[in-house]
Amino acid sequence: MDSLGLDRLVEVQALETLLGALAQGLKGRGWRLVTAESCTGGLVAAACTSIAGSSDWFERGYVTYSNQAKSDALGVPPALIERHGAVSREVAMAMVMGALQRSGAQVGVATTGIAGPGGGSPRKPVGTVWFAWARGHDFVETECRRFPGDRTQVRAAATRHALQRVRALLESGA
Repeated sequence: MDSLGLDRLVEVQALETLLGALAQGLKGRGWRLVTAESCTGGLVAAACTSIAGSSDWFERGYVTYSNQAKSDALGVPPALIERHGAVSREVAMAMVMGALQRSGAQVGVATTGIAGPGGGSPRKPVGTVWFAWARGHDFVETECRRFPGDRTQVRAAATRHALQRVRALLESGA
C-alpha cells in the first residue's frame, strides 16, 4: 500500500472512531442529531449515516445550498442573509436553530462556507466556513475556520470539524 492509501485508511479509521464516540454520547443521553448544511452538501449527514445503527441517534439532515433553501427549509430570514451574507455567524446560528425547531432533535450542527474554487473574496476567502452547534434552545456555539486545500479538501475538513465539535459538546456536558 502506498503512503496515500495508508493516509486514507488512517483517515477512515479516525472518522469511524469519532462517529462511534458520537453515537455513544447521543444514544447514552437519548438525544438525536440534526444537520443543516450548505457548503458540505450533506457530507456531515452522510458520515453519520455511514455507520450501522445511526437511526438510533441521527434524526435528519437539511441540505440548504441556496439562500432560498435556507429560508424555505430552515426559516432563515432573507434580510439576515442580505445583511450578513450566507457565510456568516448569524446565518449559521439561524440555520442550526431552524433545524432544531423543525426536527425535534436535541443537538444540531450547521455549516455554511465557501468551498471554492470560486466565490471567495478578500474578506471571506475560499476555505472560510462558519459553524454553529446547538443543544436545545439554550446553548449555541459558533466558530469560523479557514481550511486550506481544494474544494474536496475544504469540504472534508469542514465535515470532520463539525463532527469533532459535536462530540466535544457532548463531552463537555454543556
